[in-house]
Amino acid sequence: GAPEPIVIDKVNPADRPDTTVEQIVDDMVAQGAQLIFATSDDMKDGTREAAVLHPQVKFVHVSGDDVLTGKAPPNLSNVMGRMEYGKMIAGFAAGMTTRTGKIGYLGPLINEETRRLAACCYLGARYAWEKERGKAPEDLSFQVTWIGFWFNIPGVTADPTQVALNFYNTGYDVVLSGIDTTEAVVVATQKQKKGKKVWAVPYDYIGACTGGADVCLGVPYFNWGPGYVSFVKASMEGKWVSKWVWLGPDWKDINNTDTSTVGFITGPALSSSAKAALDKFIKDLGTGKAELFKGPLYYQDGTVFLKDGEVATDKQIWYIKQLLKGMDGQSSAK
Repeated sequence: GAPEPIVIDKVNPADRPDTTVEQIVDDMVAQGAQLIFATSDDMKDGTREAAVLHPQVKFVHVSGDDVLTGKAPPNLSNVMGRMEYGKMIAGFAAGMTTRTGKIGYLGPLINEETRRLAACCYLGARYAWEKERGKAPEDLSFQVTWIGFWFNIPGVTADPTQVALNFYNTGYDVVLSGIDTTEAVVVATQKQKKGKKVWAVPYDYIGACTGGADVCLGVPYFNWGPGYVSFVKASMEGKWVSKWVWLGPDWKDINNTDTSTVGFITGPALSSSAKAALDKFIKDLGTGKAELFKGPLYYQDGTVFLKDGEVATDKQIWYIKQLLKGMDGQSSAK
């Protein structure tokens, strides 16, 4: 028969401070689980330890890199979507739309993943600003403000509503969200009702524009189905190999739910001219005509990230050390 899923929601430190990944895995294995997906970056260590303790069970850690670093036991694989492309598209939409040249980025916690996603938004915005609109790079301001987690935890994180308000109150007219909740859209909608020309680009949830038709430029989202299916099949057919997989969009149709791990739904507030430019940009990303990770690119402190003409490898992008030159905001949590 078909495999029976066992789903345990909200396994994160905010919701379950006293529970470890290993405890939850032990419970799932006791219920007969043979393949376990761990779906958060902060489960990396727990998933690896659980995989070592249960060598007969297969594990897929979403977003991790244990296979890359050689720390993974043979029953552990990693999968991630190339959201970098979704974020370039999001940044491009922001860069086409901004009237003030001031774009805000509402960031979660700071790690390699969130740094590279913020950097991709910036690269997309800069590409639209310079290449499509012919404007001077020094007239584009891109500010990253981190709240400290993927969503608001009162008393622990900065309040994303307040961060969004600060952006819109100081001349930033587009806020790109890197967090899992919709504060940017909600605040932008309130401002728009008061007559301010502002926009937002939420993140991660395909329905995030709902209720924000006047401000939402679109949303990049993950679609885990295609990636998960391949691991389930490999596990069932006895063809399992431990691997690190970074799955991109299906460039023929980035919103094809059967084939594309990363998509972008255009928002109602994106102008028709910006949408036409965006469609062309997506096409150019797919063919490699638009190669945003090509040098010269510098880190925030002025050191070289990519030399002139050098195209980044997957590892260089994955392990990005700082935000890029041209971006304002913290590069590390220290």
